[in-house]
Amino acid sequence: MKNDVIRLLPDSVANQIAAGEVIQRPASVIKELVENAIDAGGTDISIILKDAGRTLIQVVDNGCGMSPTDARMAFERHATSKIASADDIYSLHTMGFRGEALASIAAVAQVDMRTMRHDDTIGTRLLISESKFESQEPATCVPGTNLMVKNIFFHMPARRKFLKKDSVELGHIMREFERLALVNTNVNFTLIHNEVTLHQFYASTLKQRIAALFGKSMESMLAPVATETSIVKIEGFIGMPRGARKRGYEQFLFVNGRNMRHPVFHKAVMKCYEQLIAPDCQPSYFINFDVDPATIDVNIHPQKHEIKFENEMAIAQILTAAIKETLGKTQAAGALDFDSLDAPEIPLFNPDDSVATPPESFDSDFNPFSPAADNDEESANAASRSYSSVHRTAPVPHDWDKLYESFQQKREDAYMNPPSIPAQEVLTQSLPSGPDESGFFTHDETEQAPAATCFQLQQRYIITQASSGVRIINQHRAHVRILFDRNMQWLENGEPSSQKLMFGEDFELSPAQNALLRATKSQFEAYGFGLRDNGKCKWSITAVPAILKGASPLEALQQILEDISTVENPDAVAFREPLALALARSMAVRPRQSLSLTEMETIIADLFRSSNPGFTPDGQTIMILIDNNDISRRFGQ
Repeated sequence: MKNDVIRLLPDSVANQIAAGEVIQRPASVIKELVENAIDAGGTDISIILKDAGRTLIQVVDNGCGMSPTDARMAFERHATSKIASADDIYSLHTMGFRGEALASIAAVAQVDMRTMRHDDTIGTRLLISESKFESQEPATCVPGTNLMVKNIFFHMPARRKFLKKDSVELGHIMREFERLALVNTNVNFTLIHNEVTLHQFYASTLKQRIAALFGKSMESMLAPVATETSIVKIEGFIGMPRGARKRGYEQFLFVNGRNMRHPVFHKAVMKCYEQLIAPDCQPSYFINFDVDPATIDVNIHPQKHEIKFENEMAIAQILTAAIKETLGKTQAAGALDFDSLDAPEIPLFNPDDSVATPPESFDSDFNPFSPAADNDEESANAASRSYSSVHRTAPVPHDWDKLYESFQQKREDAYMNPPSIPAQEVLTQSLPSGPDESGFFTHDETEQAPAATCFQLQQRYIITQASSGVRIINQHRAHVRILFDRNMQWLENGEPSSQKLMFGEDFELSPAQNALLRATKSQFEAYGFGLRDNGKCKWSITAVPAILKGASPLEALQQILEDISTVENPDAVAFREPLALALARSMAVRPRQSLSLTEMETIIADLFRSSNPGFTPDGQTIMILIDNNDISRRFGQ
């Protein structure tokens, strides 16, 4: 008989295994420690970081503090002051309750904690490393708790190597900090990284906190939403449709002061914007749900982001009604935004000013209806002089060729800056012949095609014939594919050139994006961007890549930042694809943009020269094919 093989794991090993669910990266440590500080009644919380939390995470609060016995017990697994029985889970008013956070942190890092209650005269200091208690001694400290987490995953190389670059980890920390700051607006927060203060907030309203986190421009784009029923109270702010963006949008849901992710509620919000924003844009929203704690279950996942609602569908309907009411009240659907810059400047009336009578001059011999006036150049010139002396108008040009110079476009520019000319779906024009088996267009100058080769549908799709059926091509995605391939070739083989801007474009970033841009500024400049750091998350674009013809440099830069935020080491090579893709998206034709027949044919021909015409660089489908058999089957043939 073999010996027994089942054994009880040591506490240190069990803690390390369980810590994987709670502590995934430095941002997880900050979340747990700040929530503990808030549960302890802290109203002033400071977070101090070094090397994006790898070397040090320090959280200082002015909460109730702990006794020496409580300080020691707090690091035992499933030791908590939040609940006493399972029934307490359904009446929670605190962030934490499992009693796993501190034990998990102590299992993967070195912990140094100083704490003291407000009524005590001396506090206590506790040192723990790798779940092993090292020492506890009296210490002088201020009321509250000062907890330092050093060298996270120092004894777990397998976990430590999965940490990303400092800029990436700092981005996750900033995102977690934003959630904590938004849901606890009555708390003063300070965030310091490598001795640089990134954020410093004082207690304020939710709208003020949103503006402090995301800029004043965000505040002007918000509308309040509020409703109260017997099952839920909803308060918060939603973004106006005109402020919807493809990226850089902010979406937050809270329940009873707790952050959450809820796809049903997100879908309910998006449903309200279906006819108000472009399909590829997203609105910002900051919505808090106040419900009876007994009607929700927060004990689904250790991170406590996923929450189950008893009245989920009813709350979703109430949310939809509240948002639609807000959008209706603010006339979001039909409000007209007139451009005041184009309005003429009307001077204020001054009764003391004298108004000079305009001079009158005329030629009594000139008759515009006289047949001789058409042929008499001298009479025409005299009339022109007489008319211009009064009205000061410019002479009529006679060089008609100059008026048509702007209409002569090179083929290269036919789709780089496409004019908004509606496509004429006329089937009797003289057009190139249809695509051959390989998908290329063949041009026969001696013959005329009997019908158009393509046409535009809904100003979004290009419909063209194929040997096996009908192709439906997404015009925007197809153009992105074409421009991406060209940009990649330019970045790999050409010398990136830059074009200086006469007037720099100022913009403001979130602290997370600001830290990332500072770390990668040299890479942007290597590819033609000129950037000036104005401090306090404010920047200016002073130069753009020469290839960025007419497109928005700010939109391209923000897209690149988003793409490289998950790249571990964004060097020059790693920059190429995000840069090429961002430039392509900025320069490509838009949905709802009319294309001429020549432009559509150019896009089709260039698309099929691509190495992968079926998909965009980020994997989106460019075209679909409806084959002849399917068409015949639908007609019952």
